[in-house]
Amino acid sequence: MNLSRIDLNLFVVFETVFSQHSLTRAAEVLHVSQPAVSNSLSRLRKLFDDPLFVRSPGGMTPTPRAQQLICPVREALGLLDNCVSDRLAFDPKTARQTFRIHATEHAETHVLPKLVKKLGEQAPGISLEIVFLNRRDAPLAMARGELHLALDAPLLSHPELISRPLLKDEYVCIFRSGHPLARRRLTLKQYLASEHVHVSSRVKGSGHVDLALRSAGEQRRIALRLQHFTALPAILEQSDLLASIPAGATRGWPFPVRKLPFETPELALQVFWHRSVDHDPANRWLREALLDLSIMRG
Repeated sequence: MNLSRIDLNLFVVFETVFSQHSLTRAAEVLHVSQPAVSNSLSRLRKLFDDPLFVRSPGGMTPTPRAQQLICPVREALGLLDNCVSDRLAFDPKTARQTFRIHATEHAETHVLPKLVKKLGEQAPGISLEIVFLNRRDAPLAMARGELHLALDAPLLSHPELISRPLLKDEYVCIFRSGHPLARRRLTLKQYLASEHVHVSSRVKGSGHVDLALRSAGEQRRIALRLQHFTALPAILEQSDLLASIPAGATRGWPFPVRKLPFETPELALQVFWHRSVDHDPANRWLREALLDLSIMRG
């Protein structure tokens, strides 16, 4: 395949169709007619000897070959864009941009307040959209450009993602102020004899605390499972339940905090981004802003 004989605009059409899932919307974004997009797509199909996209109820669905091509195409287009527009600098003071970030609930409550404060001071024109995706879907969303960053546990891994450590936090035990255990040092026997609230975004499965107990040959009784922290304070106030959660999540809550009576791995959060935006000035500024918050310890 001789690159000198290929119209590089075809790859711009390919990336736009991939992102928009529609020939009509791609034509609108590119400010060309739909037949022009169809013609470009036809030329690409001949070039790669592959349909690249097939029609489905959800729009134009990429084939496995298209999925394979999108990352190097986006990376190449990004490098060309930088060369042509000389977009080597990013001015946060004048930037007008919206970033979409996948974040766990702990990242939302512990990291985002600091980030929003920093943006207000240094980048008032930048907006954030925070979403929570299934970990299986996040890498593809970043490859498509639908997601700019992800704040999640190291469990989110993919060969096309780059990550850096963002935060580490220890697990602690909390309960209501008038709890029978409030005036004592929490022992393992007392901990196991109590009933517990388990907070996890997952519908089922064990968390860090339960895995640590299991490795020690112990098991706690979970009386209530929640997917969010929102209702937890009110529930603890009205019961004798114990909750074992990251220390950073307890700040501002009027509950006694006790060290867990057994060893538990720390909760780790990382910031993830796709290789295709590794050199993008705006994305780089935002992730560096996150890493500069000095929140490695909850």
